[in-house]
Amino acid sequence: MIETVSTAAMPSEQETNATTSRFQTVKTIATLILLLLVLPLNLALTAIALLRSIILKPFQSRAIADSPQTILVGGGKRTKALQLARSFHKAGHRVILFETHKYWLTGHRYSWAVDRFYTVPNPQTEEYPHALLKIVQQEKVDVYVPVTSAGGSYYDAKAKSVLSPHCTVMQLDVETLQRLDNKYEMATAAKALGLRVPKSYRITNPQQVIDFDFSDAQRPYIIKSIPYDSIRRLDLTKLPCTTEAETAAFVKSLPISESKPWIMQEYIRGQEYCTHSTIRDGHLQLHCCCKSSAFQINYEHVDRPDIENWIRHFAKSLNLTGQVSFDFMEAADDGEIYALECNPRTHSAIAVFYNHPDVAKAYLEPDPLPQTLLPLASSRPTYWIYHEIWRLVTHLWSPKLVYERLKIIAQGKDAIFEWDDPLPFLMVHHWHIPLLLWADLKQPNGWIGIDFNIGELVEIGGE
Repeated sequence: MIETVSTAAMPSEQETNATTSRFQTVKTIATLILLLLVLPLNLALTAIALLRSIILKPFQSRAIADSPQTILVGGGKRTKALQLARSFHKAGHRVILFETHKYWLTGHRYSWAVDRFYTVPNPQTEEYPHALLKIVQQEKVDVYVPVTSAGGSYYDAKAKSVLSPHCTVMQLDVETLQRLDNKYEMATAAKALGLRVPKSYRITNPQQVIDFDFSDAQRPYIIKSIPYDSIRRLDLTKLPCTTEAETAAFVKSLPISESKPWIMQEYIRGQEYCTHSTIRDGHLQLHCCCKSSAFQINYEHVDRPDIENWIRHFAKSLNLTGQVSFDFMEAADDGEIYALECNPRTHSAIAVFYNHPDVAKAYLEPDPLPQTLLPLASSRPTYWIYHEIWRLVTHLWSPKLVYERLKIIAQGKDAIFEWDDPLPFLMVHHWHIPLLLWADLKQPNGWIGIDFNIGELVEIGGE
């Protein structure tokens, strides 16, 4: 007897897509309703902060810089851009903020630290550097500080040649940026300087992995795309797999080629750290280091002189100028620190400098600072309150986890909210994000989360 399977009860691809679309719509509407429900609380908090500012303003004196400058800050929807704008403003400088046209609604444009706000074309377009140049000339900008995504830093490096005759650009040049952004080339450069990195191999063909002799390996290996890959970047499949056939099948499933090389690197178990460093002419001007995780939305500076000295040596040897971020691992087996990769751009960890009065000097002083700026001892750990509330709600079943989240909220500081600058907190959560959600209702893109830190709806294959 031949058995047949009826397809009548199996949903078609069209029906599946329709169900997914309805779910997305319900999710979006539910999120908008939740944001609407907490709006009165944020309005009350903002009103109290505004009243407080009005009362205290006559008794406060604003800093006046010896040589006031106009600073252009990019990436306006990101919290790190808001933090830099506030730091420059508090030091007595004028701040111009910009974003791409898509994010004209960013809540950060309403910060009292921002003197003027612009929108520009996407960085990938030919118009981008010329749009920046127009702002630089029109506003008489002295210093441009890019705050970019993983892919955007390259285009700001390209724009540097256009802008440099008119202002100082705190950005690496194209060649140096591409070298540091390449995981293999960064590891090779660091190793040549005697700095510790995991054993690394450049892979352009799956056969290289299949033929690799793992028998003498003291640690397993992982393989990562050298060009940024938002989907596979968190894949930590250990090599070799259980069998040679499984190893071959796995690496052959990856888009490895000469034009898209990968790096096979020792997998080091231990505590991961992320850093932010502002460097000028090879001198480490500003630095912070925080414990890290895959989805990092909490930052607290930890003192790691070994990591700081690693970066200091690297920056001086390559005579870097710009903002760079490194990922390090403290190995559980030997206790040593290993640099995993470099992200040549501003890191969100800079939020821990929210109360430091000298951040502007790290970017604007032409001469090396006598001492590298570190977060103040009084700096509290930073978080994003809506992320913490979501974690709190989703862990109600665990009193221990609830206590941990409440402790973080009580002992830390929201990265966006400032008593002297409350409007961004209100506008990000109840203008910026709601409008993005409303736009998604009209043209669904399948968002899977909200990142209040970077001001985006998180999408598969996105940033």
